[in-house]
Amino acid sequence: MRMMNLATGRTLRILFTAGVLCATAGTALAQSTETAPPPSPAISTPSVESAAPVALQDAVGPEAAPRRADIPHDLSPVGMFMAADWVVKSVMIALALASVATWTVWLAKTLELAGARRRAAAVIRIIRQSKSLEDALQESGKRKGPAALMLHVAADEVRLSEGAIPHADGSGLKERVTLALSRVEAHAGRRMMRGTGILATTGSIAPFVGLFGTVWGIMNSFIGISESQTTNLAVVAPGIAEALLATAVGLVAAIPAVVIYNIFSRAIAGYRMLMADASSGVERLVSRDLDHRKVPKAGQKATVSMAAE
Repeated sequence: MRMMNLATGRTLRILFTAGVLCATAGTALAQSTETAPPPSPAISTPSVESAAPVALQDAVGPEAAPRRADIPHDLSPVGMFMAADWVVKSVMIALALASVATWTVWLAKTLELAGARRRAAAVIRIIRQSKSLEDALQESGKRKGPAALMLHVAADEVRLSEGAIPHADGSGLKERVTLALSRVEAHAGRRMMRGTGILATTGSIAPFVGLFGTVWGIMNSFIGISESQTTNLAVVAPGIAEALLATAVGLVAAIPAVVIYNIFSRAIAGYRMLMADASSGVERLVSRDLDHRKVPKAGQKATVSMAAE
């Protein structure tokens, strides 16, 4: 939740900064237009040669008027990308790759989490239905996953402590089993968190990378204004639009990354709870086996009763 609030605040700051830049550019253009001196009227006598093309153009219509080469006519996202500066293009390509990585992580982690939760739930169901650790091992068979690994780790610790169990109260064995299971649980949680760092990084820096492209594009637009010595909005507006496209691409990359990161955070927290349930179930089986070891068998009961008589 804190990550989502920080990313939302950063995104709002990016939008505010981009709006300020656009407002500054528009104000500068308006002031330049107002302060530009009107051209001095030139008195000229139209000649026959100059009147003929004008009359021909009026007869053909405005569609035949030549287009200016300095004004881009394709203002679609692809057209603005192709007409953008190489720095702005590099920013957009990097953000597009980050977006692809975000959706790749989403697909991979979704499948991984679904499979891990299914395997853990199956082993937990076996643990709850088993009366002893040996029964749980037999029922689990060759199942894989951290929950099944907990059964094998606990069985190995019981086997290694077999000679000391009759001479101890069992608290040492329980402690060792708990430590081993906690390591398995922590490793499973760390493994499930792999790949989410890409989401956090993309959600944090993508808006700023897009803003860098916007600032660079607007700077080039102002340079173009000074070089062309014109304040015609039709000439400079496409450059500003191309610059703002970088911010839009940054937001397109950042917003899904933040949302997916928050979804995975909650899902991984639920998976860790499943691991905790499996660990407590294995500890319960080990404790139950230790108590059963203290119960004398049928032959031992008869010997004890005869000795008492």
